[in-house]
Amino acid sequence: MELIVKILTVLGLGAIELWLAIPAGLALQLGPIATVTTAAVGAALGVLIILILGEHMRNWLLKKGLIRDRQNGRISRIWDSYGVAGLGLLAPWVVGAPLGTTMGITLGAPAVRLFFWMSLGIIICSFALTYIVELGLSGFEWLLN
Repeated sequence: MELIVKILTVLGLGAIELWLAIPAGLALQLGPIATVTTAAVGAALGVLIILILGEHMRNWLLKKGLIRDRQNGRISRIWDSYGVAGLGLLAPWVVGAPLGTTMGITLGAPAVRLFFWMSLGIIICSFALTYIVELGLSGFEWLLN
């Protein structure tokens, strides 16, 4: 029962923010592989939920005329340069997967491509963050001994 609570905690935190889920999983002593897997699956589920709800919301807002399809400006220029792949790979590091997904939906990214690139960015970020946190914890233990 205790293991299920730990996994669900990391899964839920992953859906909200990957940067919270990784340290929490390691602090709960889930182990690196379980932490990476659980946090990445949670983050991907969060992205999927936002994609499902966000696509309907965007279409409704466009129909009501509350947002425009494309806007000119800095974000639009960045979007034109890096596209869905750049957003998906960078968002988990910079703004988080949920906000990055919301930005992608707003900019009109195709849902399947956005999910693919965001998931790839989540996996890379999960492995890197887990490695960095594990390295930091092992260095801290070395100092204490």
